[in-house]
Amino acid sequence: MLSLKQVSLRRGSKLLFENVTFQAHAGQRLGLVGANGSGKSSLFALLLGSLEADDGTVAIKPGDTIAHVAQESPSGDRSAIDFVMDGDHELRKVQSEIRAAEGLEKSELLHKLYEQLDGLDGYSAEARAARLLHGLGFGQDSHTKAVGEFSGGWRMRLNLAQALMCRSDILLLDEPTNHLDLPAILWLERWLKRYEGILMVASHDRDFLDAVCNRIADIAHQQVQLYSGNYSFFEEQRSEQLAQQQSMFRRQQKEIKHIQSYVDRFRYKASKARQAQSRLKMLERMTRIAPAHVDSPFHFQFMEPRKQPHHLVRLEQVAAGYTTTVLSDVDLLISAGDRLGLLGVNGAGKSTLVKALADGSTLLAGDRTLSKDTKIGYFAQHQLDLLRPEQSPFDHLRAHAREDRESELRNYLGRFGFNGERIFEPVAPFSGGEKARLVLALMIRQQPNLLLLDEPTNHLDLEMRQALSMALVNYLGALVVISHDRHLLRSVCDDLIIVHDGRVNRFDHSLDEYPAWLRAQKASDNPQEASTPKETRASQGGKKQQRQVEARRRRKLKPLMDRVRKIERNLASNREELESINSRLADSSIYSDPGRKPELTGLIRDQASLKADIETLEWEWLEASEALEQAGTGL
Repeated sequence: MLSLKQVSLRRGSKLLFENVTFQAHAGQRLGLVGANGSGKSSLFALLLGSLEADDGTVAIKPGDTIAHVAQESPSGDRSAIDFVMDGDHELRKVQSEIRAAEGLEKSELLHKLYEQLDGLDGYSAEARAARLLHGLGFGQDSHTKAVGEFSGGWRMRLNLAQALMCRSDILLLDEPTNHLDLPAILWLERWLKRYEGILMVASHDRDFLDAVCNRIADIAHQQVQLYSGNYSFFEEQRSEQLAQQQSMFRRQQKEIKHIQSYVDRFRYKASKARQAQSRLKMLERMTRIAPAHVDSPFHFQFMEPRKQPHHLVRLEQVAAGYTTTVLSDVDLLISAGDRLGLLGVNGAGKSTLVKALADGSTLLAGDRTLSKDTKIGYFAQHQLDLLRPEQSPFDHLRAHAREDRESELRNYLGRFGFNGERIFEPVAPFSGGEKARLVLALMIRQQPNLLLLDEPTNHLDLEMRQALSMALVNYLGALVVISHDRHLLRSVCDDLIIVHDGRVNRFDHSLDEYPAWLRAQKASDNPQEASTPKETRASQGGKKQQRQVEARRRRKLKPLMDRVRKIERNLASNREELESINSRLADSSIYSDPGRKPELTGLIRDQASLKADIETLEWEWLEASEALEQAGTGL
């Protein structure tokens, strides 16, 4: 359990929150929401002990272990799987003691330590770490790869895997989806739902919060307000509260106006002075209701493109990549009004495709045809690095709108949250979210008729994400979006494109069907057949055609059924062997006879190894069964 009582916290002169009181218990999954800078990360630092409360007390049950994701990018020659296993501190401690005892040849101590190792499921630790790596998108061949060989985003995934490996009672996750693709996010959601401790997660991904959290803590106006339920339920409750507050505010303002009018009229008239004075005191004692706060400071829309050519850009027989081919045989036409979302795992080639559309920089073969009136607005994470650090937002915007008056530029930047003298400050110290907002503002000002957006919501808080979604819904041009934000894809895209196995194809399913499609791809030996649309079944008529349909159905399901049966056979064999070992370990003489200690040690090791294998097989059986069920309902 953790408890905050009357806690206040400042960073410098800025008050983040005050008089915060709440408790959290095992099984509760708490989502922290609030604008960037509201205090979410500072609250985590407070719980971790790296910050001290200015007032109040923070109490954590003695002995509870807190796990969190390190923000520093790891490096070194340690293998990925060893790095992840380092997250299990108890395991590493026992393993270290075993190595020391083996050097001293202390058999009794070794036996005790091996029992501790078994109690920690130490023999299955590598399998647990491998499952975490697999779930977060690491291929089997990368498990032994040195940490220093991974890119920055993959190193942050390793930090996340290490935190999940920890035997924690409290798990703190600060923007855990930032470096994940959609398949990894879906896996993480399933993992966190099974977490038995206290989970606190700060995230700007509303679908993720909906799937994982059963409580929401809203940090706003130096207060922390708790709500039961997921993020969508929180939004409903908050909307009702804001509407009620605004209604009460208006009624009170009407009452104040009426009383003040009476006071102004009669305070100097002798016969009414006493009544006027009592009403004046009433006004002074009245608890003023604040107007309902409009949360989002962002209100903008895309300017209408000057020209709208029918065909904007076409790729024909394109091979795209860098030193090697990533995508082959790409035929894609983007026309006016197209609203496409790109799906695919990290590394599948989504960004490669967008760059081919944007400027042809990744084309290795084939043709890219661009209409003479096409004006592309391209947003990608590297665009943030193209900002001039010494220049201000005003300087950047002036370069794109030389004819506009200063007041117009100020108003335009204000819609993106840049106000007052902030618009004249150098962008060098700006946060990632502020830089992303500025890049979006500059791109929109150029009035593009084709938007290419590569993860536009990274670094943006929930309010800016919502404002961007609303603006994109009303945008009159064409757009292509890569995003792991499912709410954004669902809101703004009419069609989906799947980038998979070096090919680019239309995705003939809904976004909600994408997780099942992914599971089928992993489980099936023939991924192309697993993506066959549902409609291929219903249109067959006659007995002959029905038999052909059923035959095809059996052929498609056979690899999945064979896999399930194979796992079941292996499970039965391992369980039988484990039962035999348990019977031998039930013989008391094996513990009293010193000469049988090597046999005992070997049996304990075999027992632990089999338990680990059985646990792994049970996971594989569950995934294979789900894939079979999904494939069966989709045929």
